[in-house]
Amino acid sequence: MKKTALVIMAAGLGSRFGGGIKQLAKLGPSGEIIMDYSIYDALDAGFDKIVFIIRKDIEKDFREIIGNRIEKIAKCEYAFQELDKLPEGYTVPDGRTKPWGTAHALIQVRDIIDCPFAVINADDFYGKEGFKLIHDYLVNEMDEDASVYDMCMAGYIVGNTLSDNGTVNRGVCKMGEGDCLKEINETYDIARFPDGSLVGKDVEGKEVRVDGDAIVSMNMFGFPGRFLDTLIENFPAWLSEHGEEMKSEYLLPQEISKLMQDGKATVRVLKDHDKWFGVTYAEDKEAVQKSLKSLVDAGVYPASLY
Repeated sequence: MKKTALVIMAAGLGSRFGGGIKQLAKLGPSGEIIMDYSIYDALDAGFDKIVFIIRKDIEKDFREIIGNRIEKIAKCEYAFQELDKLPEGYTVPDGRTKPWGTAHALIQVRDIIDCPFAVINADDFYGKEGFKLIHDYLVNEMDEDASVYDMCMAGYIVGNTLSDNGTVNRGVCKMGEGDCLKEINETYDIARFPDGSLVGKDVEGKEVRVDGDAIVSMNMFGFPGRFLDTLIENFPAWLSEHGEEMKSEYLLPQEISKLMQDGKATVRVLKDHDKWFGVTYAEDKEAVQKSLKSLVDAGVYPASLY
């Protein structure tokens, strides 16, 4: 059977969580963090290796809170996303503190990925179904050597991904033929109104309605390992165009969209019916704790994962 890896992006600053390291917040009934559940579900689905993308300044806390524990039950490796990890000839503009984005984060794992892999956010609870869907696609369906990149994505129903404590940003998916993704439209400040309608803003700030059954991307993708080479190859051109901007980000969904538009990639959308939840806002913490406890009480997870 093919080997597979799970890459967890955990280098975010957590600015909307009150400035703390939200990826390391203890939310489960036995002190688990959200990553514990993702790793538990990934290993159960059949993934062989866990790769953490973190920052050097949180490495000590990260290893103490989760890394050292997970290393006892699974093969683990680390990659580090830092502002100064740029191609030769490029420098960080004065005053920039914002990370370079999710595609830049993934570049850092190239030396330790030699198999198909899934990627997720550290602070999102995805549920069991997505890990199983993506693992099985990577192992049984993905053509790693296809001339056009063969990718997959767990697609969540937007209504299952909202926060009761504020608006959310989502990549709303437009579907093509054969359950394949046609495009991702970044939609910002999505809110549910009292009548149940969902309204957000497009990239130009124009108000748009969002169908309650729309499929959205939660940054849960499956890729062939060689896809990382394309991210590396395209990064210098992106930096030449955007590198002097203080808040520009080299984002994974945007790079995937460009490849699809150029006919260089296809993305199979694997519809996931689980409810997503996360700690976008500090006020989400209590709701997440209650949700995890209810899943434990229902027998979906043991009271103590490890």
